[in-house]
Amino acid sequence: MVRITEELIRKRAEHNEGEIFSLEELSLHQQNLERIEHVDRWCRDLKILYLQNNLIPRIENVAKLKKLEYLNLALNNIEKVENLEGCESLKKLDLTVNFIGDLSSVASLVELYSLEELYLTGNPCVDYPHYREFVIATLPQLQKLDGSDITKSERILALQVLEQIRPTILNCEKAYREKRKNEKAAATERRQVHEEKLAACNGDIDPVVNEFWQEKVPFTPESRIETHEYIQLQEKAKSKKTGDNEKDTTKRKPVRLFSDSGRPFNINEPKVNFSLTEQKVDNEDSFLLDVSVYRHMDTSMVDCDVQPTYVRVTMKGKILQLALPEEVKPDKSHAKRSQTTGHLVVTMPKVDQVIRSQNTAKEDKDFVRRQAAQHKKASAENAKVGAIKETSAALLDLETGKPSAPAWKSIVKDSASETKTYRSAATRGAQNQKHLHERPNSPDFIDSPDVPPLI
Repeated sequence: MVRITEELIRKRAEHNEGEIFSLEELSLHQQNLERIEHVDRWCRDLKILYLQNNLIPRIENVAKLKKLEYLNLALNNIEKVENLEGCESLKKLDLTVNFIGDLSSVASLVELYSLEELYLTGNPCVDYPHYREFVIATLPQLQKLDGSDITKSERILALQVLEQIRPTILNCEKAYREKRKNEKAAATERRQVHEEKLAACNGDIDPVVNEFWQEKVPFTPESRIETHEYIQLQEKAKSKKTGDNEKDTTKRKPVRLFSDSGRPFNINEPKVNFSLTEQKVDNEDSFLLDVSVYRHMDTSMVDCDVQPTYVRVTMKGKILQLALPEEVKPDKSHAKRSQTTGHLVVTMPKVDQVIRSQNTAKEDKDFVRRQAAQHKKASAENAKVGAIKETSAALLDLETGKPSAPAWKSIVKDSASETKTYRSAATRGAQNQKHLHERPNSPDFIDSPDVPPLI
């Protein structure tokens, strides 16, 4: 039996920072609750209370909720409308798909002057003749019944026929009580038979459970409880098998990620789809890894690790590892996740590589040797020309006799002759350079292309 506890309410009060005394809205649906308790003492300020889809057999312990405006008790085992007289502010009451056969019990809501909407769809009382007229005439404050507006003319007609239809309603209620009596007796016998089968199955409950699901039974509060019990029985058996499987998995060897030589293996433990393609991203050749991560998986459960030779994506402890055909730059790699599909896209730029032929090293050596020879030759020529310039600059023109006026016309001529002299000297230097021979290299000389030429 599931009970309403303080821990359960605090867990459902996360939107209110865990405070339960000031709660105005509380949702306790689908908790398999079998009783309403403690809520009227711990949460006095409640305005909205959701208790749908549980196993609650009767309405109780809500009379102290003076501020309650909306109460949802759909999909429960309620058979009678009761104990709501103290909910002074109640505006909407939802009792959809219950087992209310005592239609006269709606008269307990007469004092709730704020009640505007009532939902009884899916209850046995809806099949009674003149059901709608009886409810409208009994509760004059209602504005909507089962989602349909109540018109003024409909209310007048219902009040006129109320006394005529009351005996019919009472007879239907009496017949329903007899029916429920037979259903309870049949449910008791059926429960005894199932208990005997479970006791004789020796732990193998699968045949008994399969027989139960194939059996046709009426939709009653007892059948709902039986269904819940068998679901719990299956969950216990499943958890036991899961525990045994976990013990077996603990004995398994850890996953091997690398070979003895250090080469990474390709591993896909989570069995997810992925694609590894080559594309140009920001003018860089890159690898793009698209992993089909489950859409609703939280990002905190996904981890990505990019290394120069492999990429590894971990999802809930399961590893997807791929060896890369070329080296990548881990520091420039990045991962993004799509907010619509949940896919993880990892972009990994490749390492820049220079394509060389086999004769590249030999060609580089020859090129460096030629450059060094040309540099030596140019240096020698520059040295010759510099020496000639210094010699010509040292010569002085000594005049004898009286100084004369400068010969302006011979300025250009002298410059031309001097230039000619320079050229002839440079030519002689070049001719002499041709007759020079380089000293042969020593036997242990190594011509390395990495050593710059000497100046």
